[in-house]
This record gives sequence, C-alpha cells and structure tokens, in this order.
Amino acid sequence: MYSPSDFRRGLRILVDDEPYYVVEYQHFKMGRGKANIRTKLKHIKTGAVIEKVFSSNDSFKPPDMEEKKMQYLYENVGEFTFMDSQTFEQISIPVDNLGDARWYLLENEEYKVLFLDNEAISVDIPTSVVLEVVQTEPSARGDTVTNITKPAKLNTGLTVKVPPFVKEGDKVKVDTRTGEYLERAN
Repeated sequence: MYSPSDFRRGLRILVDDEPYYVVEYQHFKMGRGKANIRTKLKHIKTGAVIEKVFSSNDSFKPPDMEEKKMQYLYENVGEFTFMDSQTFEQISIPVDNLGDARWYLLENEEYKVLFLDNEAISVDIPTSVVLEVVQTEPSARGDTVTNITKPAKLNTGLTVKVPPFVKEGDKVKVDTRTGEYLERAN
C-alpha cells in the first residue's frame, strides 16, 4: 500500500481500479486544514492525463504489473517484436505503446518489458544509450564556435543536434529522457 507521502515521478498506483503513474505531484496545505497532494496522473494503458487532489491519509494499491527481460528483435509495420530469452515466446508491441522509447531500441539488446493483465504495455529503457551516426553534414573548416550544432541522423532513425566535430560513423551517447546529445562514445 502506498500513501501520498510515497509519491514520486513514475510511481505506479491504482486509482478507482484503473492503473496510473505519477507524472507530477505537489504538496500543499491551506490554512488550518490538513495537507493535500495535487497530482497529475497518466493512465498506463490509454495515456490519458488527469489531475487529482488526494488527502494525506489516502492509500493506494500498486497495479498488478509484471516485468520480463526480453530481447528486441525487429520492427515490422509499426509493431516492435520482442522475444523472451527463456521460453523463446515472441510478442509484438504497437508503436503507440512505446512512445519515444522506440527511437532508442537496438536490435538484439535486452530490455525490461512491462505487462499489465498479461498484455505488454511498455518498455523500460536506460537513461542513456550509445547510437551510431549514419548521416550528417561535414563541418566547415574553421567552425570553432562552441555553441554551433548540426543535425545528425542516428541508426534508429532519430535526429539529434550534435557538435560540428561529430562525423558519420561516430558513436554518440544520447539522453533518452530529453533526446539530447551527451557526448561522443568510444
């Protein structure tokens, strides 16, 4: 059981028997009354965002979710196929359920796949990934100003802004939360 004092970003809870995760929360107290928690919740299945206020003595159950380590195999017509490494069972997750995580999936890598009611709903990805630059413009000679960036297309189809010294074939580290270039990788 969770209470509003346990709230943090990404915490999964059941509200009115529906699975949500906490996007934002704010503690507030008005006058002589008791403390309340104002939250923004995102529905795990539908993606709908709601705002709700909870009393500090409310309690919540965690949704019945399961995590499995699965290997990403390939994308086919808007569906991403994963395989359980122990049972070799394959599942497909629609691109809508993955959101921005689809830009960071590398073939043959293992990821945690989240299941709700035996249905795959999303994939947990690391906070940063190393991707290869497949297309970018060559830098102009003499471009030494530090805040200049250029677009670079990566091997997953994602386009990020990179410094001028990055060239095709380089590997770059990208933050999966913001989609921004972090550093050049070895």
